[in-house]
Amino acid sequence: MSRSEEPLTRALMHSSADILSYLTRRVGHDDAPDLLGETMVTAWRRVRELPDDPERARMWLFGIARGNLQNHARGERRRWALADRVRGHVRADASAPASDAGAEVRDAIARLEPDLAELVRLVHWDGFSLTDAADLLGIPASTARGRYQRAKSELRAALSMEAPLA
Repeated sequence: MSRSEEPLTRALMHSSADILSYLTRRVGHDDAPDLLGETMVTAWRRVRELPDDPERARMWLFGIARGNLQNHARGERRRWALADRVRGHVRADASAPASDAGAEVRDAIARLEPDLAELVRLVHWDGFSLTDAADLLGIPASTARGRYQRAKSELRAALSMEAPLA
């Protein structure tokens, strides 16, 4: 291991479990390990860009993971579009919602606009502050605060809740 790779190794050892959790919550247990591997390879290729500050290095790694996640999502959309064209149409499934705990909340979050849903996930699932989530998403903190308030309002309405979200 070269001297320039030591800080990356430390950053990956410190953050890989959190990054794997972040990815698992978004793509499931099957694809998350592969995306973590892609994140590690990408980080290794870009090791010269690794910030010196440990927290900034963590954010940098999450940014790489998010980029890989977005690439994965684009690939998934292309595969589904191809399957739709092959089938000719998609039959809507009217099955009951999942019975596992929290499914109602996850479904409500999934129905939010993608930017709002991702902000809620980063804050509530991944433990980022609103400021750090804004930084990771590449938006101003003031924009994130406004979007977060809108997301909370929409979730309250969707879940018919009176109590405010954290």
